[in-house]
Amino acid sequence: MQMNSEQSYCQSHHDNPLIWPIITLLKEQPTGWMIHTLSEELKQRGILSTLDSEPEKDLFKRNFLLMNALYQLQEMLLPEQWLQAQAMDIQLSHNLSSNNNQIAFNDPLREYYLNWKNYDADTVTIQNLLSSFWHRYQDHIGIHSSKKSAQNPSSSRHNFHTINQQDLMTLELTINAKPNEIRRQWRKLALRWHPDRPNGDAHQFRIICEAWQRIQEHLNI
Repeated sequence: MQMNSEQSYCQSHHDNPLIWPIITLLKEQPTGWMIHTLSEELKQRGILSTLDSEPEKDLFKRNFLLMNALYQLQEMLLPEQWLQAQAMDIQLSHNLSSNNNQIAFNDPLREYYLNWKNYDADTVTIQNLLSSFWHRYQDHIGIHSSKKSAQNPSSSRHNFHTINQQDLMTLELTINAKPNEIRRQWRKLALRWHPDRPNGDAHQFRIICEAWQRIQEHLNI
């Protein structure tokens, strides 16, 4: 049975922060990547680290996270660009109509890497891991994590509402936006403003990253 894009999105509900540094690497070098060279470059830049004390498990986890990010990014870049997400041949190119590039939603390998149940960890561990990647990436591009301050309950409730309303407006959303809408819009705008994308803007990218971070912290999405 063929999987549609909505089902695929639900399967990959964890945002994978490795998507954003991978965009940078593909801008610098669109072709010639393999999964192990991509992994090594991200380690050199301080974004990816050792994930398990056992070498075989460490290799599996790094490969899973990278393939997951590549498959998510492949869908995000269409229809303008085509990302070939093969472990031994990773490359980015313009998506010419003559190439007839299409995502095989029923590809067993794609389904496997987009299903977080296949990653050898529980949901909380996965969320903590991805959060650590996110903070490393923020440091890498110069975004400082927001700090929570002690407040009385009424002030906290007021600030919670105000902050989220402002941040949702930054993402061009209303206060009634649902979690899936917020996540989709964040990805759309992050892809638009990523500094290594055509017409990207580093300042605007930082603004929406900071808004997304605060929304995640308050709404746990």
